Amino acid sequence: MTKNGVHIVCFDRPFPPNYGGSMDMYFKLKALVELGAEVILHVFLYDGKTASPELESLCKKVYYYERRRFKNPFLGDLPYVVITRDDERLLYRLRRDKYPVLFEGLHSTFFLNHFDLKQRVKVVRAHNVEHHYYSALEEAENSFFKKYFFRIESERLKAWESILKHAQAIAAISPIETQYFEDQYGKTSYIPAFHPNHDVQSPLGCGDFVLYHGNLAVPENNRAALYLVREVFSKLSVPCVVAGNHPSSELQTAVQAHDHIELKANIGAQEVLDLVASAQVNALVTFQSTGIKLKLLNSLHRGRHCVVNGPMIDDTGLGDLCHTGRDAQALVQTIENLWKVPFEEAHLSLRRERLSRDFDNATNARNLAELLGLELGS
Repeated sequence: MTKNGVHIVCFDRPFPPNYGGSMDMYFKLKALVELGAEVILHVFLYDGKTASPELESLCKKVYYYERRRFKNPFLGDLPYVVITRDDERLLYRLRRDKYPVLFEGLHSTFFLNHFDLKQRVKVVRAHNVEHHYYSALEEAENSFFKKYFFRIESERLKAWESILKHAQAIAAISPIETQYFEDQYGKTSYIPAFHPNHDVQSPLGCGDFVLYHGNLAVPENNRAALYLVREVFSKLSVPCVVAGNHPSSELQTAVQAHDHIELKANIGAQEVLDLVASAQVNALVTFQSTGIKLKLLNSLHRGRHCVVNGPMIDDTGLGDLCHTGRDAQALVQTIENLWKVPFEEAHLSLRRERLSRDFDNATNARNLAELLGLELGS
């Protein structure tokens, strides 16, 4: 049997890589293939997504499964994000060979402890401590029904998490998650987030505006954008931009109240990256220290000055590459201080040294391949 074959089970379609989870999945897949892995990819589709020629060109084989979202999300003991991905065809296809299996996220682990996979090498990519993440979603959500769903889903995910004892290894995405899973289950390795950047390309000199970007359909990102618009951007006299998909009506109204703040909604991934590069300051805040934010990695690789709050860089090891403000007033002052400060070669060199050491996709793919028992090229 070939030593470079692997199954990867994705909770969502990895292409296009237009949010943090899809970026990690896609660029991990790409890095493994470039090292010589033959990937059999299993993808759960929903929200109108269809087959992807781009994925099919990368992989030995791609199988698609419709996520069964007709289930009542408020009923049952199993997490909704897991039970809606319980397709028996997936188990049948995993059983047809002896290749190792990489399960992307707790969402995809319905068959992790199945008897027929008992002798297989199984690795789970932990994108978050999911019950912490869903608890934070509950806090950020305003809708009563969504708030209630996030609460019970957090409880169900906390109970389901013990299934990880059936994995041979856990590949955690950040130091804080690595420590959590190591304390709970052992056998945890830190495999940093995969991302679209081959090198630090931050432009020198000065940019034209302050930027916040993110998937605005995510309650946490909507909350962060509203906070920045109301508490930070509104206090500045320089141009500010908020960019992302599906902004809430509340966010749109907040932006419209200020002539110097612009909302760029539902734009493509490349246009977002162009904005990151054109900005003088990338302002990034979060209210939950879970995972590592891919928007931070993109901003450090492609943007100039990064101004963040504490939770954005907690336990990431990236604090010395950013300017941190402890509250809204400090964020305003920091942005004002940086507005006319050119991004210089010394800043670029420091980023290149640090990011190439810890966030090199090829190196991290080799470390993941070792966990999976793959024999790949260098």
